[in-house]
Amino acid sequence: MRAMICATLEALGDFDIFEAANGFEALRLLPRESFDLVITDINMPDINGLELVSFIKRNDQYKTIPLVIVSTEGSERDREKGLKLGANAYLVKPFSPEELQKLVEKFLE
Repeated sequence: MRAMICATLEALGDFDIFEAANGFEALRLLPRESFDLVITDINMPDINGLELVSFIKRNDQYKTIPLVIVSTEGSERDREKGLKLGANAYLVKPFSPEELQKLVEKFLE
């Protein structure tokens, strides 16, 4: 899934894309770079995507970074929880590359 997302983003233009295999790795990357957008799954080892969203949105240094959740968890309850924690968008898998590209373009305008 990460490879598909990266390929989809690369098709949009020249972006620096950073990948994290889990939530803990994502948290370690945050202070090392300046991010314009974070895309996360909910189901990840160590620290899940909802915990990552919660951490980012509670932290003054990162709270303005737009967040997109991509997940197989597609119930209305899951979507509401992600958005309530601060995600800017919630995309249910499977999704088309065009859907993701539209969201990314919207947040990177």
